[in-house]
Amino acid sequence: MSLPDIRALHTMAEFESVSRLYAGIWGTDPSTAPVSAEVMRALAHAGNYVAGAYEEGRLTGASVAFFGEPAGTTLHSHITGAEQGRGVGLALKLHQRQWALERGLKRITWTYDPLIRRNAHFNLTKLGARPEEYLESFYGAMDDAINGGDESDRVLAAWDLSAPLPTAGAGGVPLPAGAAHAVRDRDGYPELAYSAAEFVLIDLPGDIEALRRTDASAARAWRIAVRTTLGGLLADGARVVGFHDRRSYVVQRLQTTPAHPPTGSDQ
Repeated sequence: MSLPDIRALHTMAEFESVSRLYAGIWGTDPSTAPVSAEVMRALAHAGNYVAGAYEEGRLTGASVAFFGEPAGTTLHSHITGAEQGRGVGLALKLHQRQWALERGLKRITWTYDPLIRRNAHFNLTKLGARPEEYLESFYGAMDDAINGGDESDRVLAAWDLSAPLPTAGAGGVPLPAGAAHAVRDRDGYPELAYSAAEFVLIDLPGDIEALRRTDASAARAWRIAVRTTLGGLLADGARVVGFHDRRSYVVQRLQTTPAHPPTGSDQ
């Protein structure tokens, strides 16, 4: 499989192509694509990162990022979208990483929906990024094909550019001794459990995007369960150490981290 040709974008025609690509991926009308051509033009002109991936001359992926805080150290990757199955998304992130390193930056941050298994596996296992903060309903309700009207909870992931890249084919972190489930997948619904273990596991649903279409109550239950557990743990100072078996966050409590029993409340 040949690698895509990835290059910085500069023209309105290129930005309009990216906007149409994003509209197709997110299932929106082209006029309401996640990022407009005009915004991309402004960001690129100001020296930020706007790049496209081409295969045989056809645009198959793109990424938009801008400088963030702390100034001079961080690039915030606002959106990356690519056709699935051919490694285009990974190639874009590696290109973005090299671009940031060439400018003396130390890390790249981005947000993603913590319920989507493939994104969690990609971000944590393939790239080595780690969630740092849980952001409740970050963008409000989003009614595109991916978000399906669900609340837009996100986690802020940080990618340490000084750390080595994970080994190709890495399968995620092994299960720590004594790890216990805080959220377990029980016949498609989340089952919450109280545990004071140092390492806790938070399962994710098999396909949250499909579940939003077929069983909205189950999708809502997963949102609240992960918000309560992962959000609460991160707020208390715990850290996500990896993703296990393509299905579970592995979270390590600090010795001073409280072990709050789950409430299941929708607050």
